[in-house]
Amino acid sequence: MFGRGPQSNANMNSTHIRNATQIIHYAGKRFLIDPMLADKGAWPGFPGTARSELRNPLVELPFSRDKIVDVDAVIVTHTHDDHWDAAAIAAIPKTLPVFVQHEADAALLRSQGFQDLRLLSADSEFAGVRLQKTTSGQHGSDRTYAVPAMAERLGEACGVVFRHPQEKTLWLVGDTIWRDDIAADLLKLRPDVVVLNAGYAHVIGFGPIIMGKEDLLNVHFTLPEAKIMAIHLEAVNHCLVSREEMRQYALDNQIADVVSIPQDGETVVY
Repeated sequence: MFGRGPQSNANMNSTHIRNATQIIHYAGKRFLIDPMLADKGAWPGFPGTARSELRNPLVELPFSRDKIVDVDAVIVTHTHDDHWDAAAIAAIPKTLPVFVQHEADAALLRSQGFQDLRLLSADSEFAGVRLQKTTSGQHGSDRTYAVPAMAERLGEACGVVFRHPQEKTLWLVGDTIWRDDIAADLLKLRPDVVVLNAGYAHVIGFGPIIMGKEDLLNVHFTLPEAKIMAIHLEAVNHCLVSREEMRQYALDNQIADVVSIPQDGETVVY
């Protein structure tokens, strides 16, 4: 079972920061995931998306930036502003190891001054932790990706599986909608914990580009034994599902015992 409590070395835990940003403590190492570290309202809403009149981020950080960047390594699943922003670029020490999905993102971060870029792959690892890149996701529908300008704008976004002999397996699914390839990967990878970016972000004219509350059921029905953590909620303009809605949906479907919906600053221990 998972519980809420202080960080412990004995168990993998995740401290949720905001949006998709979290610090995963795993096998004694701290991994900072998808840092969006701007002050509340620092930049405009994403153009052409739902509620674009709102300024991002919608909420402040729960901790100081100094505390957030005190980690062993950084993982950037893709470089959209709500996963990698100017404030993160400024705050993160340039010598920290940063894992990215492909050479294009590595080149971008190198140009931003980062010195230790590492590529995620099928067999990448850090300090004994296996970091397995997954590419089963797609950051929007097939219809959306059929439009070249949208395909370019949304681009690629990877997932990462964390494995270590002494820890439960965790799959950070990344920015994607639900699709058959995700179901197949759930069955192949068999993670104990599945982290879903489930804020139901919408682009006008194209619909959702990440998962929503119904996808809690999709994951649960595919892999009933897995614990699910739902994040990427209530922090950027185009995410249309709230924590309260998601919590109620999990309760109504009697899956609340396997679903965690952390508040910003909350640590979930597995």
